[in-house]
Amino acid sequence: MIQVKNLYHSYSEDDNYAVDNISFEIKKGEIFGFLGPSGAGKSTTQKILIGLLSHQKGQILLDGQAVDFKSRERLNEIGVSFEIANVYKKLTGLENLEFHAKMYKGQTADPLSLLDMVGLKDAANKKAGEYSKGMLQRLVFARSMINNPKIWFLDEPTSGLDPTTASKIKSIIKQKQKEGTTIFLTTHNMFTADELCDRVAFLNDGKIVALDTPRNLKLEHGQKLASVEYEKEGKIVKETLSMSQADSVEKLYEIMKKGHVDTIHSQEATLEQIFIKLTGRGLEE
Repeated sequence: MIQVKNLYHSYSEDDNYAVDNISFEIKKGEIFGFLGPSGAGKSTTQKILIGLLSHQKGQILLDGQAVDFKSRERLNEIGVSFEIANVYKKLTGLENLEFHAKMYKGQTADPLSLLDMVGLKDAANKKAGEYSKGMLQRLVFARSMINNPKIWFLDEPTSGLDPTTASKIKSIIKQKQKEGTTIFLTTHNMFTADELCDRVAFLNDGKIVALDTPRNLKLEHGQKLASVEYEKEGKIVKETLSMSQADSVEKLYEIMKKGHVDTIHSQEATLEQIFIKLTGRGLEE
């Protein structure tokens, strides 16, 4: 669906690259995660793909054809949910969506249905300037679906939302994928990425340092562990043992053989732990 080859971008138009020779491919109907901390190059790449930043160097193909960012057809087929709520504050939530719908050719989604989908139906006739931060984020998310996009760009779609609302947003994303939408997700939330994404790319200092399915990344770079709680001399002892080390496996066997185990759980590395291992930095740095 989307092919990016040897993409570069420099804000200073020199060799100081915010995006430094990255290449990746996104399949039709795939949720592709672009993961990394602030300043890694995630939003820069997204802005290039949607045409908000100039395409300086590299190749971007859509269905094998070079992308024409000025094409009206191109604008009709993409949807973008920005992290920053760039809405018209003097218009109501419903008016924002109705105004946006007029920018597109072809059939658009029903604005009120979209507001209902994200839990804003009761606030449809309330001015956006009176919305809370979370409501504004949901309004932007709803607006990104107004043109029934084939390619959907999501920038931190669950950031700052309460768990219930975030779960609703993730359910919508999964449903859109089932309907055939190709989704490009930028985030620093590795738990959201692990739950949603078919494949992820780790971005650090403008470069892709790893690209695979979440499962494969954890299997390749993580460590298989077992967390066990057991009684020893009248006290509860908790240990985390490696399943790849013979002495730890033997110790776990001995604990289980004595029959004093209260709980035992297998553990795998998280995407965040893998990212730190590969880059030497955390997501909030």
